Amino acid sequence: MYPLQNKIALIGGASQGLGAACAHALAAAGATVVVFARTEEKLKKVVNSLPTPLHQEHSYLIIDTTNLIESKKAIQQFIEKIKTVHILINNTGGPAAGLLYETSVADLSTSFESHLLHAHQLVQLLLPGMREAKFGRIINLLSVSIKEPIDDLGISNTIRAGMANWAKTLSRELGPFGITVNNVLPGFTNTERLNYLFTNRAEKAGVTKEAIIKGVENSIPVKRLGEPEELAAAVCFLCGSESNFINGINLPIDGGQIRSL
Repeated sequence: MYPLQNKIALIGGASQGLGAACAHALAAAGATVVVFARTEEKLKKVVNSLPTPLHQEHSYLIIDTTNLIESKKAIQQFIEKIKTVHILINNTGGPAAGLLYETSVADLSTSFESHLLHAHQLVQLLLPGMREAKFGRIINLLSVSIKEPIDDLGISNTIRAGMANWAKTLSRELGPFGITVNNVLPGFTNTERLNYLFTNRAEKAGVTKEAIIKGVENSIPVKRLGEPEELAAAVCFLCGSESNFINGINLPIDGGQIRSL
């Protein structure tokens, strides 16, 4: 009834949006959830709202993914108390929009550190516990842009694609230890981040945000935006034992939007 009973899940970017939705889904499935982000007030609200069907004690960590040194200290202190984290959901807020050729080296470097390097550091810190437990789930929330780059999201297209190859490599290296690594690729999903992007796009085009949304919805075969809970349900499945033989995949949750295979 509770497929994630006795499992501990660490979820990034969980103060809102997709991360918060994943936290709710995993908690409802019986996992003890630890969420992290930068804003303590939002994290408290998320933790207080999480279901506790098995009387789990959920908690949060304040972590800034742009500061690798401080983040490492926080995770090390956390591991000393918890010992084993069975599930890691790598999720970081998307980089700023803009044309890639206008992007500075400094901005690319910052995004590379806060996304790929931070995720890599987390995996290395949590790996001993997963290996000892002979069970691990590493799931990265990336983007459909790893298959089809999205206009005006140059940094995101670049960094997400790098993470996809990083994850595929890890899936082959860690599979023998009972640890799977998979990527979930959100399409246009109804989140604060998407609202921000639509607002920017509308301002640049000189049209209403509603017009932008309608145009996007028409480009999706199911004719609507996705909901965070729909993506979270797929993530929850990948975390359970029924997905033991699913490893190294890129799973689009996009209503059929992308045209590539």
